[in-house]
Amino acid sequence: MGYAWANAGSYDDFFIAIKNDNVRAVADLLNRGFDVNTLSPEAEHGLLLALRTPAPKVTTLLLSREKIDVNPRNRNDETPLMLAAIKGQTDLAQTLIDKGADVNKPGWTPLHYASTYGHLALMNLLLEHHAYIDAASPNESTPLMMAAMYGTSSAVKLLLEAGADPMLRNVQGLSALDFAEKANRIDSANIIAAFMRAIPPKAAAAQETPPKVAE
Repeated sequence: MGYAWANAGSYDDFFIAIKNDNVRAVADLLNRGFDVNTLSPEAEHGLLLALRTPAPKVTTLLLSREKIDVNPRNRNDETPLMLAAIKGQTDLAQTLIDKGADVNKPGWTPLHYASTYGHLALMNLLLEHHAYIDAASPNESTPLMMAAMYGTSSAVKLLLEAGADPMLRNVQGLSALDFAEKANRIDSANIIAAFMRAIPPKAAAAQETPPKVAE
C-alpha cells in the first residue's frame, strides 16, 4: 500500500513540477526511477507539457534523458519538433533532430509550421535534414502555400529557391499563388508569379494538375 501511495504522489508531483519548471523536483523523481515517458491524466507527454507551458529548464532536462521519446503527439497531432517550429526555436529543434525527431511525419509537418510563421533559420535547418519541401497536409496544402498565405515573402522566396513546386494545388484546387492573392500578400504573389513564368512552357504543362473538387 505504501508503495502504491508513493507512486501516486510521484505521479502528481511530476506534472506539477513540470508546470512550475521545477527542474530539481523533476530530476529527483527521474533519478528515483520515475518513467520519463509517463503520460499525464490528460494523456499528454511530459515533454509536450514542458514545451506548452513553457518550462525551458525542465525541457532541457527531459531531453538529456536517454530514453526520452521525442516523437509523442498531442491531440492536434503535433510533435515537439512542430511546437519548436511554431516558435522558431532553432536550437531546440536541432537538439530534437539530433535525438531522432521525425522531420517528415505524415500530415502537417514541422516545415509547414516553420513556413507558416516565416522562421527562416528553422526552415533552413529542416531542409538541411531532408524535410520534404512539397509535403502535403491532410488537405494537400504544401509549406509554400502556408508561407504564401500566412508567412513572409522571404519564406516564400526561400522555399522556391530551394525547389518548392509553385504549380501544385490542394484539394480545393488552390495553388500557392492563389493563397497569396487571397491573403493580399502582394510581394509573395509577385515572387511566386515570377517563378512560375520562369518555368518552361512544356515543363509547366507537365507539372500542372487539374484542380481537385472537394467531395
